[in-house]
Amino acid sequence: MQTPFNKPYQTGKELTYIQDAIQRGKISGNGHYTQLCQEFFERSFGFEKCLLTTSCTDALEMAAILLDIQPGDEVIMPAFTFVSTANAFVLRGAKIVFVDSRTDHPNMDETLIENLITPHTKAIVAVHYAGKACEMDLIMDIAYRYGLFVVEDAAQAITSYYKGKALGSIGHLGCMSFHETKNIQCGEGGMLIINDPQFTKRAEIIWEKGTNRAAFFRGEIDQYNWVDIGSSFLPSELNAAYLWAQIEHIDLIQERRKIIWQDYYQFFVRSGRAAAALQTEYLGKFTEVLDQLQLWESYGFPTQEDSPNAHSFYLLFQNLNTRARFISQMLEKGILCVFHYQNLQDSPYYQSISEDQRILPNAVHYSACLVRLPLFYELGY
Repeated sequence: MQTPFNKPYQTGKELTYIQDAIQRGKISGNGHYTQLCQEFFERSFGFEKCLLTTSCTDALEMAAILLDIQPGDEVIMPAFTFVSTANAFVLRGAKIVFVDSRTDHPNMDETLIENLITPHTKAIVAVHYAGKACEMDLIMDIAYRYGLFVVEDAAQAITSYYKGKALGSIGHLGCMSFHETKNIQCGEGGMLIINDPQFTKRAEIIWEKGTNRAAFFRGEIDQYNWVDIGSSFLPSELNAAYLWAQIEHIDLIQERRKIIWQDYYQFFVRSGRAAAALQTEYLGKFTEVLDQLQLWESYGFPTQEDSPNAHSFYLLFQNLNTRARFISQMLEKGILCVFHYQNLQDSPYYQSISEDQRILPNAVHYSACLVRLPLFYELGY
């Protein structure tokens, strides 16, 4: 039996809450379960205002609209990230300026940001890869000194913190994902986090297709109108109901994922130490392949500090060829391991729209050498 890379966990309450949403007679969005989810995140993580979206991509697109990104504006972000991070701002006409990754972690090298700022720079997007926080004090200091906005792409960072502050709560805006590969999920889903009050009212209007319909439903106005640009960013109440079942079990889910993460960590650090959750036979397959590749001492892995929320566990190989051999041989043993982002600086589309010929060696290295291991709630059962 093959071990998949990911298997979405179900708590057992999803269908119950979906049925309840149907019986309540409102399934189009911004109903009972949407409110429950949003209030949970505001209450539990100190987010000023939360709006569920159909995806993290949509949350990023809302952020770009709220920041009034215009053609010619420049937005600084890491090259090692998912395409949605860039697309959201390209769609508004922005010029994307990529930052290389750190040598010790796939996050962007914060010390390189300041030299990339020009009079056209409008925003910095910080991506917290694998739940590891970027150096937000430095980023916010730079943003303050140059009058820039900061958006946190916290798609992988639920329950992760930076100096006691939840990731997503530090920048002017934050974006989170509930895609099926995330720690808690609803198949497809996301959330916009508004930390700067100047954006709160407009965010709700953009969220509601450019109308003030939410205010109408609260009884604040006697009719609603088209008052701004916007789109259909709201998720269905069925998605929100599914997500609520996940939220109710978030502590249990995180506890289990952290146990699995620690088993991986202890196994690779201690070279075969017995695991508590993962079977020794399962982990032994990694040993066999790594020994065959003669790379037992030549891979990298995240530290406990690097992945505080157990979103993912990755190994880092010496080159693309060795990584490909590892993935192939693990698949032969019934374990699906996958690589991750491709360096957006080298992507065909970016090359077609940009004259930027810089080489970003660390982003290139992670794109060629990083591989993620299976990590999901039921792994090891």
